[in-house]
Amino acid sequence: MTAPLSPPPPPNEHSSYPGGAVPPPAGAYDPHGDPHGEQDGPGMLKEVRQAVVTAVVVALFGALLGVLWWKLAPSVPLVGDAAGGSWVVYLKDSEGEQAIGVDGTFTLLALAFGAVSAVAVFLLRRSGGVPLVVALGAGGLLGSLVAWRLGVWLGPTQDVIAHAKEVGKGVTFSAPLKLGAKGALLAWSFAALVVHLGLTGLFGPRDPEPDPWPAPAAGQYPQGPGAYGDGGK
Repeated sequence: MTAPLSPPPPPNEHSSYPGGAVPPPAGAYDPHGDPHGEQDGPGMLKEVRQAVVTAVVVALFGALLGVLWWKLAPSVPLVGDAAGGSWVVYLKDSEGEQAIGVDGTFTLLALAFGAVSAVAVFLLRRSGGVPLVVALGAGGLLGSLVAWRLGVWLGPTQDVIAHAKEVGKGVTFSAPLKLGAKGALLAWSFAALVVHLGLTGLFGPRDPEPDPWPAPAAGQYPQGPGAYGDGGK
């Protein structure tokens, strides 16, 4: 004969749930809980505000990049000539690589700025997030545009004919700053995203691993001798 099942445990008289129900296990949806409870991590609105501030601050450092590019970039020598009554300007050293050096200087500086900005953002906002990564890339691009236009503005005048007339025939003068390889404008964003991704993967916060065998909540299963029968004995 099958042993009779033991009666279910009495409801908890002091439970705050209707009818003495057992509270749900941790992590389960609780319809009687506080609907306004605090959630993990900042809200989306806060993340967006932080991302906007990050993009603006990163872009402002483009002014420093522009000044360094203007100071460190090699000058391209030009010479003016008034042959035939009209002024012409030509390269003093037609085989020189100064123009390549101008692009290379901007690219190397932008890569360095991208790495530094990624480290700074990671240290200040270790939690990361998609809006922050997008802001880092957008801020790097805006900073590169600011640096490019500021460097051109600080450099020699764009009117090379007027400059040649001013210095005189056969006198060497510097060409205006010019960024020939426009792809260099992406160097800052590229370096920032790669470095930030590496730092997040190595040192970023880790999500807690779920317990593969969670313990049953109190009262979730019948208890006592014969709760599941004794196999017909």
